[in-house]
Amino acid sequence: MPTAGDPAAALPLSLDLEDFKGDFSFDALFGSLVDELLPEYRGDDDGAPPPPPPVLGAAPPVFPAVDELLGLFKHSCKELVDLRRQIDKRLQNLKKEVAVQDAKHRKTLGELEKGVDGLFDSFARLDSRISSVGQTAAKIGDHLQSAESQRETASQTIDLIKYLMEFNSTPGDLMELSPLFSDDSRVAEAASIAQKLRSFAEEDAGRHGVPSAVGSANASRGLEVAVANLQEYCNELENRLLARFDAASQRRELSTMAECAKILSQFNRGTSAMQHYVATRPMFIDVEIMNTDIQVVLGDEGLQADSDNIADDTVKREATTITAVFPSPNEVMAILVQRVLEQRVTTILDRLLIKPSLASLPPLEEGGLLQYLRVLAVAYDKTKVLAKELQSIGCGDLDIEGLTESIYVAHKDEYTEFEQASLRQLYQSKIGVLRAEAKQQSESAGSIGRAKGASLTTPPQQQISVTVVTEFIRWNEEAISRCTLLFSQPTTVAANVRSIFACLLDQVSQYLTEGLDRARDGLNDAATQRDKFSIGASVSRRVAAAAASAQDAAATAGEISFKFFMIAVQRCASSVAILQQYFSNTISRLLLPVDGAHPSACEDMGAVSVVEAAAHKGLLQCIDTVMAEVERLLSSEQKATDYRSPDDGAAPDHRPTNACIRIVAYLSRVLEVAFSALEGLNKQSFLTELGNRLHKGLLNHWQKFTFSPSGGLRLKRDITEYGEFVRSFNAPSIDEKFELLGIMANVFIVAPESLSSLFEGTPSIRKDAVRFIQLRDDYKTAKIASMLNSITAE
Repeated sequence: MPTAGDPAAALPLSLDLEDFKGDFSFDALFGSLVDELLPEYRGDDDGAPPPPPPVLGAAPPVFPAVDELLGLFKHSCKELVDLRRQIDKRLQNLKKEVAVQDAKHRKTLGELEKGVDGLFDSFARLDSRISSVGQTAAKIGDHLQSAESQRETASQTIDLIKYLMEFNSTPGDLMELSPLFSDDSRVAEAASIAQKLRSFAEEDAGRHGVPSAVGSANASRGLEVAVANLQEYCNELENRLLARFDAASQRRELSTMAECAKILSQFNRGTSAMQHYVATRPMFIDVEIMNTDIQVVLGDEGLQADSDNIADDTVKREATTITAVFPSPNEVMAILVQRVLEQRVTTILDRLLIKPSLASLPPLEEGGLLQYLRVLAVAYDKTKVLAKELQSIGCGDLDIEGLTESIYVAHKDEYTEFEQASLRQLYQSKIGVLRAEAKQQSESAGSIGRAKGASLTTPPQQQISVTVVTEFIRWNEEAISRCTLLFSQPTTVAANVRSIFACLLDQVSQYLTEGLDRARDGLNDAATQRDKFSIGASVSRRVAAAAASAQDAAATAGEISFKFFMIAVQRCASSVAILQQYFSNTISRLLLPVDGAHPSACEDMGAVSVVEAAAHKGLLQCIDTVMAEVERLLSSEQKATDYRSPDDGAAPDHRPTNACIRIVAYLSRVLEVAFSALEGLNKQSFLTELGNRLHKGLLNHWQKFTFSPSGGLRLKRDITEYGEFVRSFNAPSIDEKFELLGIMANVFIVAPESLSSLFEGTPSIRKDAVRFIQLRDDYKTAKIASMLNSITAE
C-alpha cells in the first residue's frame, strides 16, 4: 500500500480480481484511475475553474500532474503483479486438483471397461446357450412334426386299408361301403380317397404284370375285386359330378360349377369335365345357331365383311365363365378354341369353299375359278383375323397358327395349279371377246365397204392394246397378292410367284406375238396384191391403166399396213416396258430374299424374245414394203429424159426430178409414224437398214440411165434431196454414203480430162465411180474408156 509521503498515497482505488471478470474494459479501468487527478480533461466537468495564468518571467510546466500520474501508474503496476501471482498460484492449485481428478477418472474408466468386457462375455455365453436351446427345440419340433405326420399317415393308411378292404369285399357290390362314399356333402373327400385307392391298386397290379383294364379277371393277387369296384365307383362318381355340373350350368350357378370342376380335376386332370363342357356348348350342337352363322357369313351378296366375328363374341362370353369355373382355364380355352376352328369354322368353309374341278372349270358367267380363289383368299384372311382374336382372348398352349393352316391345307396344296388355270381361263375369255369384237367390226366394215364400192385397202381391224396387257398384269398382280397372303415361307412364296409370273409372260408373249403376226399379215397381203398386179412392158394401154390403178391401191394398202405395224410395234414396246416395271417393282421384291430365285426369273423374262423376233421380222417386211414402193415410183416416175435432155444446151433445170420429189414425199409421209413409234436401238437399226437399202436401190436404179452434164446436175440435185432427207435418220454412216454419192455425181459434170482428179481425195469410191463414168453419154465419143484404164491402173 502507498505511504503518506508517497505521491501515490492518495490513490483513488485499489485493483481487485473482480475488476477483471465479466465485460472487462481497459478504457474504463484507466479512466477510473486518472479521473481524480485530471478533472479538467473530463468532458462532463464544464464548471471547473480554468488553470491559473502563468507567472511572468517563468517557464510554464508542460504537464503539471505528471508526477502524480507516474506514482499512480507504478503503484498500479505493483498491484497488477501481485494479482498475477495470485492467479498463477490458483492455476497451480487447480492443475493439481485436475490431475488428481483425472487419475481417479481414468481408474474408474478402466474398471468400467473390465466390467463391460465381462458383461459382453456373459452375453455371448447366453446367446450361445439360447441358440443351442433353440436348435434343440427346433429338432424337437421337427421330430414332433414328423411324428405327427407319421401318425396322420398311419391313420390315413389305416383308413385307406379299411376302405380298400371294403372295395375288395364283393365284386360289383358298392352298397356296403362307408357312408363317406355316399355322402354328397363329402364328395370331394370321397373322390380324393377313391383316386388314391385306385392308383395304389393299379400300381400294385402293374408290379405283378397284370393289366389294369376295367374288369380284368387276372388282376393283382387279392386286389382284382378292388380294382374293378374302384373303377366302377369312380365312373359312377364322375358321372354324378358331371350331372351336377350340367344342372348347375343350366342354372348358371358358377360356384357349384367351380366346386364340381375342382373335384372332377382329380379324374384324369379334369379332361372329361373340360371336354364335356365344351361339347355341350350350344354353338356346337344347336343346328339353328350353326345355320345362322352360315347365313351371316354368306349373306345375300356373298362373303360379308364382318363374318370374322361369328365366334368372337361367343368365345369371349365363354372365356369369362371358364375363368370363373375351371381351375385350369387355359386348358379349357385351348379345347374350346380348337373346337371352334375345327368344327364351327370348318363347317362354314365347307359350305363356302366348294373346290372346283380342274378338268371341268366353272364358267366365267358364274365367276369361274377366279371366284373360288377370291373367296379362298378372303376366307383365309378372315380366319387368320379370327385366330388372332381368339389368341388374344386366350387359348393356352394351343398352336393356333398351325391349326389354322391345317384347315386350309387341302386348298393350298393345289393353289398354284388353280391360280394358273384361272389366269388361263381369263386370258382365253378375253381373247375370245377381242376376236368376237374384231370379227364384228370386220363384218361391219366389209358391209359398209361393199355398199360404197370400197377397194382392197381396208386395214386390219384388231390392233394390239396396251390396256389389254395392263389388264393381264392386273390379273397377275391380284394372283400374286393372294399368293403372298396364303403363304409366308420365302422359298414357297418365291416358287409360287415364279409359276404365276410365268403365266403372265406366256400371256403377254402370245398376245403380242399374235398381234404382230396379224400386223405382218397385212404387210403380206399388201405384198401379194403388189406382186399380183405387176405387169410387163408389152401390154395394152387399157390393161396398163387398170394395173396402175391396182398397183396404186396395193401401195395404199402397203402404206396403211406399214403404219398399222409401226403402231403395233410401239404398243408392244409400251407393253413390254410396263411388264418390266411390274417385274422390278413387285416380282423382284418377292424373289430377292431367296438365293437363285431372282436370276432364274430374269432368265424367264427371256420369253419375251419371241416378241422381239416377231417385231424384227415385221420391221424387215416394212423395209421391203417401203423399198417396193420406192422402186415402183422410180420405175413409173423416172424418165430417161430426166438425166439426158434432147436440148441439153438449154439452161439446166435445178429442180429435183419428179421421181425424187414423189419418193421423198412418200418416205416423209410413211416414216412419220416410224419416227414416233420406234425408240432407241430399234429406231437406229431400222433407219440404218432402210438407209442402206435406199442407197443400194438408188445405185442400182441409176445404173439404167445415161447422163449428160446437165443430167448430172439434176442427179446431183436429186442426191442432195435424198441426202437431206436421210439426215433425219441420225445415222452418220448413211450420211457419209450419200455424201459420197454427191461426189460421184461429179463424174457426169466435169470434163473427161478432169476425171482422174475426182478420186484423189476419196479413193474409196473409185470402184463405184468407174461404173458411173461408163454412164456418161460421151463415154464412147470422148474415148473415156482409155482414161479409165489408166485410172484403174493407178
